[in-house]
Amino acid sequence: MPKVILSPFAMSQNTFMAIFAVTLLTACQTLPSHYTAAIDRAHPLTANMPTIDRAGRIAYIEEQGIGVTKVSTLYSIRPDGSDRQMITQLNGYLYSPAWSADGQLLAYSKQLPRQSPKIYIYDHSNQTHNLVVHNNGSNLSAVFSPDNQKLLYSSTVGGNADIYELNLADGRSKQLTTLPSTEVQPSYAADGQSFVYVSDKVRAGRPRLYRYDFASAKATLIPTDGYAASPQLSLDGTRMSYLSGSQAAIMTLATGQVVNLADTGLDEPARLSPSGQYAVYPTRQSQISGQQGGSLVIRSLTGGDSYAIGSKTGGVVRSPVWGKSLLNYH
Repeated sequence: MPKVILSPFAMSQNTFMAIFAVTLLTACQTLPSHYTAAIDRAHPLTANMPTIDRAGRIAYIEEQGIGVTKVSTLYSIRPDGSDRQMITQLNGYLYSPAWSADGQLLAYSKQLPRQSPKIYIYDHSNQTHNLVVHNNGSNLSAVFSPDNQKLLYSSTVGGNADIYELNLADGRSKQLTTLPSTEVQPSYAADGQSFVYVSDKVRAGRPRLYRYDFASAKATLIPTDGYAASPQLSLDGTRMSYLSGSQAAIMTLATGQVVNLADTGLDEPARLSPSGQYAVYPTRQSQISGQQGGSLVIRSLTGGDSYAIGSKTGGVVRSPVWGKSLLNYH
């Protein structure tokens, strides 16, 4: 049987907490007029989106089967549900895709049977998949720095899960957290001066959110109610999406106000659009009439309106992330 090492994006809350206890995881251009018209006809909600959102892509994972029969597929799709493209597919597991700041590169983790997860970067310009982190242990949750020069990621290469920063130019990694607890799921701030992440350093198996400041190399707690995981900062730094208990939640950082969007049935967080005005999250049951399997739900954070995009294969939908685009996709 292959060794399966779960991502915090792909497990129930109870499983996540149990694994924590034993050190888990061993440029906005104008759209062409014909494209704008196509979006407006597809979903009225997309007609009101800022161009930075409409021009972007949503990457996500679909899963079918279990155990040795598991097939995982990484797709990207436009926010109106058109132009679905398969990026990669394998017999195994895919985890936590993350776009570069310009929407040209996509980082993700891949776990083949009897192997631990390794981190790859997909380059759309030449459609290549480059292996960038292949340490012994689990290598997960990679995210690009705002200048696209570095990656933050978590790894168990040192025993327990810690957060590392990889310089993409020379391939060197620097360990940032060194506690005996579990530190995972980093997300850069837009200014590159800090990042948020998950740690159970106060109580094993009870993850909380922290912000790490690069200048001081110190971390401060972000107040939340109870179980909190999977944070993502908005590009303007005013909001944070995260998993609050079993709820996909959005926090306004200045006030601490939290809006719970949905219990997805998958213990998965929402992810913010480039403008921060919309969110996308997966659901276990499709909201598309006659469609089998899961779906992506896109929701306005101002009006609350939403619509759903059905899965391609009828499988489980996971880990959507919404990236910017400079119209490099055709």
